Amino acid sequence: MSDQAPPVDEMRYEQLAQEALRGVMRAALERVLAEGLPGAHHFYITFKTRAVGVSVAPDILAKYPEEMTVVLQHQYDDLRVESERFSVKLRFGGMPKSLVIPYSAITRFYDPSVQFLLQFEDPQLLDEVEDEPTPPQDMPPISDGPKVVSLDQFRKK
Repeated sequence: MSDQAPPVDEMRYEQLAQEALRGVMRAALERVLAEGLPGAHHFYITFKTRAVGVSVAPDILAKYPEEMTVVLQHQYDDLRVESERFSVKLRFGGMPKSLVIPYSAITRFYDPSVQFLLQFEDPQLLDEVEDEPTPPQDMPPISDGPKVVSLDQFRKK
């Protein structure tokens, strides 16, 4: 066995591959935007509802506090595809609701018509962002001289 540490991937190939695969997903959505869904193609898109940049209605978030899968097939409206996110309007209980989903929030993209699956690493969640250490608050000024404390106040009487 070697005592040498494994080489450090300074190119970050895993991250580059993830970004490239997100580009495939974005290109598929752009094609749907331009041409509609061809043939039997449809998408199951699973995403973390509390990931940074996700925007869903509060009632949807209450029902799906961690993760949600949406289906883009027959009934969707107002699909918008941007470089970092897409948005779509879907019906929940007959009521239209807008969803904004950054590609970085997506954990699975699946087209069952051709058994095409992309899986992604879990995104950073809002809770993790909020849990980052906060900068120290301004401390009260320290007095210039030594403070004299009488030991009598700590003695039992």
